[in-house]
Amino acid sequence: MSDSDIPAADITPGCPHPRLAPALHGQRSAEAAFLDSWRAGRLHHAWLLTGAKGIGKATLAYRLARALIADSQPPVDLATPPDCPVARRIAAGSEPRLRVLTRIPDPKIKNPTRNRTVIAVDQARDLGGFFALSIPDGGRRVAIVDAIDEANPQTANALLKILEEPPAETVFLLICDGLSGVLPTIRSRCRRLDLAPLGPADLAAALSGAGLAVPDQAADALAALAGGSASAAARLLAGEGIALYDRLCALLAPTGTAVNRARLMALAESAAGRAAEERYALILDLGLLLATRLARAAAGLTTSPATEAEGRLTQAVRAQGHPAALTWAEVAEDMATRAATARAGNLDPARTVIDTWLTLSDRLAALEQGMGLGHPTPA
Repeated sequence: MSDSDIPAADITPGCPHPRLAPALHGQRSAEAAFLDSWRAGRLHHAWLLTGAKGIGKATLAYRLARALIADSQPPVDLATPPDCPVARRIAAGSEPRLRVLTRIPDPKIKNPTRNRTVIAVDQARDLGGFFALSIPDGGRRVAIVDAIDEANPQTANALLKILEEPPAETVFLLICDGLSGVLPTIRSRCRRLDLAPLGPADLAAALSGAGLAVPDQAADALAALAGGSASAAARLLAGEGIALYDRLCALLAPTGTAVNRARLMALAESAAGRAAEERYALILDLGLLLATRLARAAAGLTTSPATEAEGRLTQAVRAQGHPAALTWAEVAEDMATRAATARAGNLDPARTVIDTWLTLSDRLAALEQGMGLGHPTPA
């Protein structure tokens, strides 16, 4: 299977593959750190590109690969001209000096419809054959692992052996969404390159490059709710996530201590049915996000409201102080557990939404009673 046949394991529908991305936004510091090391003659053989999903790690990996393969000396910047032969071959998935390890369909299954859940050990072992091949033009080889925390233990150990005795003129670019999933021995053999979440302007530019328009008035809210992730933001745009988030905020009374049951039933109905699968997933994810943000706000941690609706709730929970912080932290933990259970057990979406928020309502009622607020529960 060639690189061009490998389906991207975590590409948001409607967004270009990272090897085709026209530009990288918001990661100048990471690019500069790499180029500085190269210019100083300290180009490490293995780099760990860290940060949240969707902030440009894979896009940066391909930018680095193009420059490393096309240039024997460090370039002025990483913007390889699109007419460069190496750039064209990488875009087509046919560059012989680049090998990409990512989750792929199991080749033993006829007509597979989904990717493996991990990068399998046979993929890592195939790197031996890649390094054994001679390259007519010589030059440097690059191996991208997307993502190293999706490698199973056998795969990770196989990669570790290669990193311990790396082939000459080879650079490894290991993409990492979560450091806890990477062997300490692999981390110790790599130089870290930390990428930052995208700010509103960079996020809007990244989405625009993917053909997605962001209304000016929605840029700040989108960046906050997406955590600076372009893929998360694209998902929110596709599912009208900002409006849905405000609808979740509207389930709560102005005091933030009661759930409007009529609105809850209407929301649950909108999550029912196969056609509403993505909406259901967004309701679960945004509900957890709201609970987490309110817990931080009640604890006095700096959290600027993403929307006006959240702002009103933030004022209410901050006034309640420490008791509300504990309650909302417990609510967030409960929502995460319920969402995981519902997805694993394929539970009824509408019932899951109702049960989750009614449990929240009970917790808020206990908070209200304990604080003596005495506000009636809305119908």
